[in-house]
Amino acid sequence: MPSREPLFTVVGSRKLDVKSALSARQFHHDIEIPRGIFSMGDAFGEGYLADGEIPVHEVHLESFRIDATTVTNEMYAAFVHSTGYRTEAEKYGSSAVFHLLSTASGSDVIGVAAGAPWWLNVRGASWKRPTGPNSNWKDIPNHPVVHVSHRDALEYCTWAGRRLPTEAEWEYAARGGLEGMRYAWGNELTPNGEHRCNIWQGVFPASNSSDDGHIGTAPVASFQSNGYGLYEMAGNVWEWCADWFLPKYYRNSPKENPQGPTIGSGRVMRGGSYLCHDSYCNRYRVAARTFNTPESSSGNVGFRTVALS
Repeated sequence: MPSREPLFTVVGSRKLDVKSALSARQFHHDIEIPRGIFSMGDAFGEGYLADGEIPVHEVHLESFRIDATTVTNEMYAAFVHSTGYRTEAEKYGSSAVFHLLSTASGSDVIGVAAGAPWWLNVRGASWKRPTGPNSNWKDIPNHPVVHVSHRDALEYCTWAGRRLPTEAEWEYAARGGLEGMRYAWGNELTPNGEHRCNIWQGVFPASNSSDDGHIGTAPVASFQSNGYGLYEMAGNVWEWCADWFLPKYYRNSPKENPQGPTIGSGRVMRGGSYLCHDSYCNRYRVAARTFNTPESSSGNVGFRTVALS
């Protein structure tokens, strides 16, 4: 069973005064990823054709330093405390919450997503109140921050003096030094019966048996790290990348430190989330990719950051 506690403390105190906020700004548990060459893309033919996971292509990357975990609620709170920033979900007044997790009363559910009625548009849902008005981030300070748009993630990066990873950096880091594997830990989803990520078990979207120990988000560092020491590079929450999303990009992307296309349908998201299931969204594979519009937010999307130098 996965540990229910993080393996290290992300920010020491829940009581965030100006001094602690400024110190939190500097706190990122960085992992050095060595320069190298890897094969990017889906080597198994399991990806969604519209996602553009092929062709597999060689990529050369310089070394970089990336967060061991996604940014947590406590870390994001330090940013908000320091700057007074309001996320796009807060400005819009609502965000998307998965129906089984919602703590909203009937009057606060103001709609459902077209074609995906398991997503409720909940009034008052935001990073501060992740499952609705009756929830509070302080109850789960070491969980990934969610309900952050791509723009919200960039604002945090600007404050912290960091950036989002490129899509190529993200996949290279997620592979953890393994070449051509399906997952961040190998080719088997549950080696020796061990759950290695927080995804859906059961019948989506009606019932989740939570065999991995979690129905919604898990605390960061709940599962075993990959070969580079990075946690939850599959499942838990989707992670924003810097790149625009263009399905045909892999056909002619540069070999050296690709930065993504200059246009696209939205911004790339990687890693899958606690809602991924092979019957619905088999995107916890290390090569899997998807996107959303930069202003979008939901209860299963977060981010991790990269050091500027």
